[in-house]
Amino acid sequence: MHVLVIDDEPAIRQVLASNLTRAGHSVEQAATAHQARMRIAQGDIDVAICDVKLPDGNGIDIVREARQTSPETTLMIITAFASVETAVDALRAGATDFITKPVRNEEVLHRLAQIAALRGLREENRVLRRVVSASAGPLFQFQSPAMQDFERLVRKVAPTESTVLITGESGTGKSAVARSIHEQSQRASALFLPVNCSAIPEHLLESEFFGHTKGAFTGADKVRKGLFLEADRGTLFLDEIGELPLHMQTKLLHVIEKKEVRAVGSDAVRRVDTRVIAATNRDLAQMVREGRFREDLFFRLSMFRIHLPPLRDRRSDLPGLVRHVLGALDRRGMSGRRVVLDPAAEEILYAYDWPGNVREVENVLNRAHILADGDRITIADLPPEITLVAPRTASAGTGIAREGHLRDQLRVIEANLIMHALEESGEDRRAAAQRLGIGLSSLYRKLEEFERLGLIKTARMTEAR
Repeated sequence: MHVLVIDDEPAIRQVLASNLTRAGHSVEQAATAHQARMRIAQGDIDVAICDVKLPDGNGIDIVREARQTSPETTLMIITAFASVETAVDALRAGATDFITKPVRNEEVLHRLAQIAALRGLREENRVLRRVVSASAGPLFQFQSPAMQDFERLVRKVAPTESTVLITGESGTGKSAVARSIHEQSQRASALFLPVNCSAIPEHLLESEFFGHTKGAFTGADKVRKGLFLEADRGTLFLDEIGELPLHMQTKLLHVIEKKEVRAVGSDAVRRVDTRVIAATNRDLAQMVREGRFREDLFFRLSMFRIHLPPLRDRRSDLPGLVRHVLGALDRRGMSGRRVVLDPAAEEILYAYDWPGNVREVENVLNRAHILADGDRITIADLPPEITLVAPRTASAGTGIAREGHLRDQLRVIEANLIMHALEESGEDRRAAAQRLGIGLSSLYRKLEEFERLGLIKTARMTEAR
């Protein structure tokens, strides 16, 4: 924590500051009430330890004023003139603790540890309310050799304090990997804070990462701790790290190496214990050669590198992924239904190349889960960009998909059944849907799909009556 020691006796002030520094706190000193007020007003002091008697004021007045100017600062009163009345006045003014002189080092450190624990719980709750990043739940069992090797790497690096660089195409699940590393580490009980570097405006990057004091710039009406301090003792996941401008890369490297941050508008340096995991879909080595990414930061981040291969290169993982996503959608739904894949729809999903990787699988299955009539996802519930592309890729052979001509035959059979039902119902689409046992919306989607494929012509059909 960042502690301000306020006492007019230099010996007491310096001994206390030295002991707190050795315990891992960052410490500043003030000898007068005026110095204390000016420093506390900046808003980035975690704890102020204040003597009651000062040459130009009273410690209890400082506590009372701090409640108004810097409500995030915790105040402790220290005095040689212990009395019940003084203690009551201090607590009423807003102090959280009262210690008498001579001050014992162990007692102060114990009180600070209690304050740190309470502040940590409050800060984590505040951040968790702000960060909407629900855990993806347990991962399915990978089948591909590439991903089994990836799991081994995660198990090896997770318990260490090493920075990690996760690379791979967009949508391959880099954020899930980062969370998995955190959850298998010694920091699992602390905060995992994901940040999309490309989503932060460039002029706010330094303030977001390192914090700012009150009044540091126009609009800074209150203190901000910054991402590194919010994730102190936890893990900070920097997604899209390749989008950071060069000047921020320099500052980031300094924080990672020195484990120190300085808020915008402050001269105080604060210690942080934050593990950094970074991810990118960019070629950072090429960016280094082009002068768009710092070489020293690249080497520091890639101390341990994990590459996630695209889904098209590990098709044996696709069945497990599909089952995993459908199971999650079933659990998330309110109806309690369990949705399964029609064999023809399953064939198309397994034949598709999935350029959007895991994210695209999740989006497609979520849409199909919503559109499905009853408990079965059919071809009609899949988006046309998949049903039109997948037939051309199936013949390449994946070890999973069935022969392409079987899928085509199933489509022809389904189209013939629909045409027969329409003829028997006098071209009434609603009646035909009832005969087929499907919803009217599903019938319309099937008709549109089969017309695109040239299997039927619907120009002569009437609208549902």
